[in-house]
Amino acid sequence: MSQIITFGEVLMRISPRGNRKFIQSNTVEFYFGGTELNVGLSIAHFGDSVKHITCISDDFIGNTALAYLNKFDLDTTAVVRSNRPLGVYFLEVGAVMRPSSISYNRSHSAFSEIKPSMVNWEKSLADGSWFHWTGITPALTQGSFDTLKEGLKLARKKGMQVSADPTYRSGLWKYGVDPKEALTELLHCSTIFIGGINEMNEVLDTNFGYSNDEFIEASKLLMEKFPTIEKVFDKIRTSINSSWHKIRARMWNGIKFCETQDFDITHIVDRIGTGDAFAAGLIYGLQHFDDTKSMEFASAACALKHTYVGDVNYATIDEVTRIVEGNISGRFNR
Repeated sequence: MSQIITFGEVLMRISPRGNRKFIQSNTVEFYFGGTELNVGLSIAHFGDSVKHITCISDDFIGNTALAYLNKFDLDTTAVVRSNRPLGVYFLEVGAVMRPSSISYNRSHSAFSEIKPSMVNWEKSLADGSWFHWTGITPALTQGSFDTLKEGLKLARKKGMQVSADPTYRSGLWKYGVDPKEALTELLHCSTIFIGGINEMNEVLDTNFGYSNDEFIEASKLLMEKFPTIEKVFDKIRTSINSSWHKIRARMWNGIKFCETQDFDITHIVDRIGTGDAFAAGLIYGLQHFDDTKSMEFASAACALKHTYVGDVNYATIDEVTRIVEGNISGRFNR
């Protein structure tokens, strides 16, 4: 069976229960996640074969994380271990007008020491048909950038599809590499672009606005600069407040523009990982549906993730399909 390959850090998330702040609580909950891992776990939950490549701590926390990955039948044969601790982030979940707050503790994590020599890419990609990467991993360390670049080059040499979600977070790029140059190099190895106007402006050094017409023009320019990119998908989030968002998606596939209707999410249970759920739905969809249905499936998967606590989308194919078909009543299934 062909595999989807994801590569990135596994993080432990620690949060007070409910919408409390840490100062209010003496008890916490923990979850495992990480941008690329969230994508891989969601796709695996849909039933496709996924391999996640990472470096985790060689202790009982790392063992617990590995057991969590294995619950999804994720292929963990390329996971390497380190004597450094697993990366951690702390989350206070906001509500209504109070935003959520995150603090990361990952500077000296197990994944921070990843290097190309630690990953056998030829073996890891042997059954691969799709490679997904995000802008988080190359922003962490020189080693994570170099390791990702080596994997992407081999993936393209093998003719694999490569989806890019070049999320740009300025606070992460601290090791001396120019973010634009690094992302540009990686995008030349990519075929599917998952990102909006902000991401395109960043790599193109442009100032496009957010209208559909400017999205199309930006997409055309992106494809001109990066000829391997075949399709551009954008998730649009409208925030009413911390608890109420609207989600829709749009695409330019080089031939036509298409846009979905808004999904109105009036009570957000957990926003973390919703963009990853969109990417996972899109990657799954593009291997099973046409472009338009893939985008609709991705939007519905993203909307559903807002209803699950934790970093990962636990929605099934049937649940996502029902949302695509307009069944949003939330009535009991009997």
